[in-house]
Amino acid sequence: MRIRSSLLLFVLILSASPFLSAGEPTRLFNGQSLEGWEGDHRWWRVEQGAIFGGSRSEKIPKNVFLATTRSYRDFDLRLSLRLRGTPNTGMINSGIQIRSQRVPNSTEMRGYQVDAGDGWWGKLYDESRRNKVIATAADLAAVNAAIRPNDWNDYRILAEGPRIRTWINGVPAIDFTETDASIPLDGLIGIQIHSGGVAAIEVREIILTELAPAAQPAGP
Repeated sequence: MRIRSSLLLFVLILSASPFLSAGEPTRLFNGQSLEGWEGDHRWWRVEQGAIFGGSRSEKIPKNVFLATTRSYRDFDLRLSLRLRGTPNTGMINSGIQIRSQRVPNSTEMRGYQVDAGDGWWGKLYDESRRNKVIATAADLAAVNAAIRPNDWNDYRILAEGPRIRTWINGVPAIDFTETDASIPLDGLIGIQIHSGGVAAIEVREIILTELAPAAQPAGP
């Protein structure tokens, strides 16, 4: 009886976990086309099994984004990105948008951006909304030490209710909890290439696992 009671308790604990009702991992990029994504094909294409954004020869005139055609709420997102650019041409910067929306009549997106680029690794920027860094890694030195310049860097982005956490190459980076109840907890996923420099972003192995919605914290 004691064994059966313990087993029942174990099952009940598992059933309370948001990960139990998580979906199967889904590839958001098939490695061959931009199916499931939308954006300006002047700046976005597929090259050698990766999404390529930007240019190797001309400056990016304005921020441009490639975005998913559907929204996501709570998820575990994993991807690999490589950011390269020509030095002294301007800002070499990119980022992954989450829980974001297109800005009408603009190339911009509005929402959380998990940043990428020198001086920006390990930071969370609120793009076209609060327009500022809203979270920085507790140990930014460890994050920067883990970066592979001009090479592939592995990102993990975990969004559960108002909490967003990230890792870069396995090193903990952002741990941010949204306190503004007006900020939406779902939206598009996007890839940015920042204006100003001759720069290119490549992204591959984009795998997302949807999670059961996390419980919202009680109001004040």
